[in-house]
Amino acid sequence: MKIFVTGGAGYIGSICCEEILNAGHEVVIFDNLSEGHRRAVDGRATFIEGDLADRPFLFRAVADARPDAVMHFAANALVPESMANPSKYFHNNTGNAINLAEATLQAGVKKFVFSSTCAIFGMPATVPIHEELPKAPINPYGESKLMFEKVLDWHSRLHGLTAVCLRYFNAAGASKQFGEHHRHETHLIPNVLKVALGQSPAVEMYGTDYPTPDGTAVRDYIHIIDLAHAHMLALNCEKSDVFNLGSGDGYSVRQIIEAARKVTGHKIPTIEKARRAGDPPKLVADSTKIRKVLGWKPRFDSIETIIDSAWQWHRVHPRGYE
Repeated sequence: MKIFVTGGAGYIGSICCEEILNAGHEVVIFDNLSEGHRRAVDGRATFIEGDLADRPFLFRAVADARPDAVMHFAANALVPESMANPSKYFHNNTGNAINLAEATLQAGVKKFVFSSTCAIFGMPATVPIHEELPKAPINPYGESKLMFEKVLDWHSRLHGLTAVCLRYFNAAGASKQFGEHHRHETHLIPNVLKVALGQSPAVEMYGTDYPTPDGTAVRDYIHIIDLAHAHMLALNCEKSDVFNLGSGDGYSVRQIIEAARKVTGHKIPTIEKARRAGDPPKLVADSTKIRKVLGWKPRFDSIETIIDSAWQWHRVHPRGYE
């Protein structure tokens, strides 16, 4: 297949493109490099530097590529930033995504795989989280993603678009070639590893009074390569669907830090800070549906293995792609 990938120069997009290319597919990457990195673009892919807000350029790019499917990763994804600047998130994550959906339909492309998020659930009524739980985002990031899920649902009903929404929990880890490098890093594992690399004096823990066993927030971590394989399986869907994408295991902030200490051999000091606005206490996936329907099964089910893959990449790339 030929796949048009937005955000293919970012962390998740770059490794998904790598795995898709390894499987023998053709990839066209469309990225404005505002969050991504030119060095994160797989050399086997065709690269187009462009912005989803530029409708004429985007429509030509999709039409000229003539892809069999579109994968949409490009988005702003910082919860604290979304609480401070919600308009940015609705413009990019919803408005620009609508541009892409329209370009997809105009080009006659019938398959669309969307990088969604567990943030659409807000404070879930039960954990683990299954697909049918109520959607009640508590931050503009989650709301902006949920809005586009609804857009895709209507395009599916009215225009025959086969749209698959993969609701990520916490992507982590690295391949040998590509890893996680955000210009403003808020994710726990890379920030913990910065301490082990001597680039930060301590890792900050936001909230130690959550209703969890050790008081810190609990999250479900999935290896980035397992996540990439889920995207390839989604290409085989013959009808629109939604899937929660996580390992099904929850780890607290303290547990992640302790696992990183074992992997890296460093002490990794911590600093306790107040909770961040918009952060639920516990998010863990019920991944029964994606395992049953798509036959997906994670290969990297140990948090130490996930952290070690990230550690190996960061040791070779201590400044990321700089």
